[in-house]
Amino acid sequence: MHTSTSVAVAQGDAVSARLSGQLLAVLAGLAALGALSTNIILPALPRIASELNVGMREMGPVLSGFFLAFAVGQLFVGPVSDRWGRRTPVLSGLVLFIAGSLICAWAQTLSVLVVGRVVQAMGVCAASVLSRAIARDLFEGEALSRTLALTMVAMAAAPGFSPLLGSAMEYGPGWRGSFVLVALLGLLLALAYVAVVGETHSRDRRAAATFGEVLSGYAALAQDTRFIGPAFAVSVIVGGLYAFFAATPAVLMGRLGLSPLQLGLFFASTVFVVFGAGMLAPRLAHRWGAVRVGCIGCMAALAGALAMLAGGDGRNLAYFAGAVVLYLLGMGLVNPLGTAMALGPFSHQAGLASSLLGGLQMACAGGMTALASVAGSSAGLGLVLTAASMLAFAALVASGRQR
Repeated sequence: MHTSTSVAVAQGDAVSARLSGQLLAVLAGLAALGALSTNIILPALPRIASELNVGMREMGPVLSGFFLAFAVGQLFVGPVSDRWGRRTPVLSGLVLFIAGSLICAWAQTLSVLVVGRVVQAMGVCAASVLSRAIARDLFEGEALSRTLALTMVAMAAAPGFSPLLGSAMEYGPGWRGSFVLVALLGLLLALAYVAVVGETHSRDRRAAATFGEVLSGYAALAQDTRFIGPAFAVSVIVGGLYAFFAATPAVLMGRLGLSPLQLGLFFASTVFVVFGAGMLAPRLAHRWGAVRVGCIGCMAALAGALAMLAGGDGRNLAYFAGAVVLYLLGMGLVNPLGTAMALGPFSHQAGLASSLLGGLQMACAGGMTALASVAGSSAGLGLVLTAASMLAFAALVASGRQR
């Protein structure tokens, strides 16, 4: 093993022995903050539009502006952190996120709100990307899989809980209070990061890179089957998760007549499926191997997607919920294992690899969300998820053959 890697693992063992609970909680919080800050405002969008005197159709940039800034910003965060370390980008990003959240909280016009959302995204993308890079700095092998399982569970679970939290905020301080709440969470995470984690990318492992070298690094990763196979599998399967959150309100509220609170409770209940699968994934991988368990996850997701596709109009809540459980179970297995497989071989490029992985995820999430939203039905969502599951399976099989 390379000396610097040995040092990093030794550092990781020391940290985990003393502060495993706190360390994992901070990494999970960094991973989940972006999804939380996005989905918490979904129940409030009609009220925001009313208070700002705009139509619902004009609210699109509030979401799309966030996703675009998030996708672009994270491509720069990884290389910067590989050169200068993790601490400065993480803390600077959280400060920027807090500033953007406060801009949103006091926004009196739609344009100011959109600006605040862009600032939010430019800051929080660092937390999301570097939570994975920090895990790779400290751990490898099964320890990395376990750590990523917990952080990826948090990232996948945040969209489930945040609409329910947003609905609860509507009965109290309202949508402006939601932005103040996420700003406070950002502040708490910054303090916790300083106290618990600190710098994890040692100076002897840092490398200066020009813009051209960064682009070359991305190109090399995109052609490296050790990275691109599992990264693509994770990206399309997680893209399906975002498509599920985008299309399900039309199914459950439009066709089945659920209230916003009931919808929030439905989303929150799905978190337990993702949590259980994420906890199970490293144990199964230890016994049968990450590639095999990832392929099993793809097949479970495919079974749920096909069931949803066969369910037609989605007017049977129990049937729809069962199909969702199968898909989320498979996604919960693929996500942490595929992430560990993609980042594992690149200890000296953890930031770069994590950035490209994040960019792929956001691209797939954006495209699949748009397709599912246009379809607006259970069968349409099932079709999107079927394609995602099949593509993820093919990518993992190809990756397994290379390995």
